[in-house]
Amino acid sequence: MKKNILFVLIMVCGTLLTIDTSAQKSKKPLYTAAFGVQTYTFRKSFPNGVAETLDSIKAMGFTEVEGNAGKVSPEEFRKLCDERGLSIPSTGAGYEELVKDPQAVADRAKILGSKYVMTAWIPHKGGSFNFENAKKAVEDFNAAGKVLKENGITFCYHIHGYEFWPHEKGTLMDYIIQNTNPEYVSFELDVLWAHFGGGNPVALLNKYGNRWKLIHLKDLRKGVPKDRTGGTSQENDVALGTGEINIPAILKAAKKAGVQHYFIEDESSRVNTQVPQSIAYLKSLTE
Repeated sequence: MKKNILFVLIMVCGTLLTIDTSAQKSKKPLYTAAFGVQTYTFRKSFPNGVAETLDSIKAMGFTEVEGNAGKVSPEEFRKLCDERGLSIPSTGAGYEELVKDPQAVADRAKILGSKYVMTAWIPHKGGSFNFENAKKAVEDFNAAGKVLKENGITFCYHIHGYEFWPHEKGTLMDYIIQNTNPEYVSFELDVLWAHFGGGNPVALLNKYGNRWKLIHLKDLRKGVPKDRTGGTSQENDVALGTGEINIPAILKAAKKAGVQHYFIEDESSRVNTQVPQSIAYLKSLTE
């Protein structure tokens, strides 16, 4: 009798163990996109050697970069990236150059092989972004975005957190998205700045879907006071998964929205330790 009970227990435990192992194996990685990084993350390294910095970026496991390397020509930067198997799907442009000469911006993007051009700041005076600023940005973005589209480039506005002032039944961010032409203007979600300014990254992704083409993955130190200035200490950038932003929920919403490229950005002085931590965190996530 005792032997039969022992046999049953062994069988039950074995079955349970098999089920648990199967469940473990069935888990899929949550992050399945290419690993990209915003070159601003390594702004202190590039002046000491562009090639060497790109070597470090490649060694960390990145295959995509967004931006450029400062004073290096687009031709040279493209060549150095190509040699290391790094693509440049997106690059940046200042607001004023975008308005003044969008064709030149498009030409530079084509040299880099970029399909997206982002701008990350709308000029505004004083501490508050206002309706007039948003209205002018809508006009400028529609005009520049049209020229870029004619050149096979998609323009994206990188939100910065100051756009979440209340406006009518929503915010100025809603106004910008709703009044720009989807044919000419798309968006890049910086999850830290959206959160910092009072926006909800997951809700924004769900609400505006494929208007979001690019994303900056960042995390904010827990308990940092937040406002709509679009600025906080760069040392408040922490490794993904260690701050107060719900990265897994954002990744799920971004995948559903059809975000095309993901770029880790870390503005702190600890990038050499934090960026590898962020990559390891993303690799550890499962569905």
